[in-house]
Amino acid sequence: MAIEAAEAPELALADTDINWDRLDKTRFHVIGAMLFTLQQGMLHPTAVVKTRMQVADSGLFHMRGTKVFRLILKNDGIPGLYRGFGTSAIGSLPGRVLALTSLEVSKDMMMKYTQNLDLPVAARVGVANGVAGMLSNLVSCVYFVPLDVISQRLMVQGLPGTTYCKGPFDAIRKVMKTVGLRGLYRGFGLTVLTQPPASALWWGAYGAAQHIIWRSLGYRDDMDKKPSHMEMVTVQATAGMIAGACSSVITTPLDTVKTRLQVIDDYGAGRPTVLKTAKTLLKKDGWWGFYRGFGPRFLNMSLYGTTMIVTYELIKRLSVKKG
Repeated sequence: MAIEAAEAPELALADTDINWDRLDKTRFHVIGAMLFTLQQGMLHPTAVVKTRMQVADSGLFHMRGTKVFRLILKNDGIPGLYRGFGTSAIGSLPGRVLALTSLEVSKDMMMKYTQNLDLPVAARVGVANGVAGMLSNLVSCVYFVPLDVISQRLMVQGLPGTTYCKGPFDAIRKVMKTVGLRGLYRGFGLTVLTQPPASALWWGAYGAAQHIIWRSLGYRDDMDKKPSHMEMVTVQATAGMIAGACSSVITTPLDTVKTRLQVIDDYGAGRPTVLKTAKTLLKKDGWWGFYRGFGPRFLNMSLYGTTMIVTYELIKRLSVKKG
């Protein structure tokens, strides 16, 4: 018994990827909803700072993220840092079920599909994770784009070019009244063209980073020495942080255009488009304008990558079927 207790904290690298068939689906979604909502609450202020820096024409672009944070806190208090959180958190619950299910099912299918291919295990896992991340994001875009439009409009209340809304339902009503259903899907095309590949990049970078870190620590699947739970969490958190940082550098310009397209109404004559939004941004702020809010976004995605993957792996471990 003592030997078993001593060996309990150790895990084989190959056993850390818990597949869909081993999960209790109800527990997986319930625990996932709770833990991801908690994680979202911790990171929401950085999203508010980033969003306000991206759309403001009142000098926020030229301020540091920390100064914008203090300014929001001074003018609006804690509630100002959590504008749009209720809408985003509650509205995200069904979307998370959709995203998590499609992610796990897609990854499971890709692992089975690549089983007979002449690829190293690390490459198979990387490909499966990347494809699953892209497909999951593509599916969830249909749900999350309208939610992003509404929650971001609530985040930027009072800034130049934005429309004041009393709440999420008032925001929906005003968008529908002004431009109809397509207003809720502003930036959808850009999102579909950018986020699924970005998700594939994130999951691919995560898989590659984790593989490199494990090998640099001297671990192999066929070794007697196995990592402890603490080592597992540390490596996964580090790989998640690296993946988030890489993704933020590449995707921030597109995110800036998408955010402005979704929340700004005052573009003069004609309907807002990706090209018009990009030209306006380039004319006003130059190329650096595409990196508005980069600091908070970099922090948000790095922290998100770290906490998301640790939370995600914890959810899966807590959701393994008993017996």
